[in-house]
Amino acid sequence: MTAHVTPEEASKLELFLRGKLNPDLMVKMRQRPDECAEIYLGVECLGVVQKVVDEGETSFSFEISIIQEDLDEAAAV
Repeated sequence: MTAHVTPEEASKLELFLRGKLNPDLMVKMRQRPDECAEIYLGVECLGVVQKVVDEGETSFSFEISIIQEDLDEAAAV
């Protein structure tokens, strides 16, 4: 079952992701509280993080969507 990410969890996720991936990452709550949070690097949204509760255990799923255009631009550099 997908549950909403709380502001407290978003803060913890931000600290975790900054330590593991990039110190400039930010976790921002979406306008609707029943949705996932967004992961930003600067002004660019990299993806979303969702809270998953299954059989009493809680985990967080970080999904990054990469469009073909972005891959083509990266390859041209």
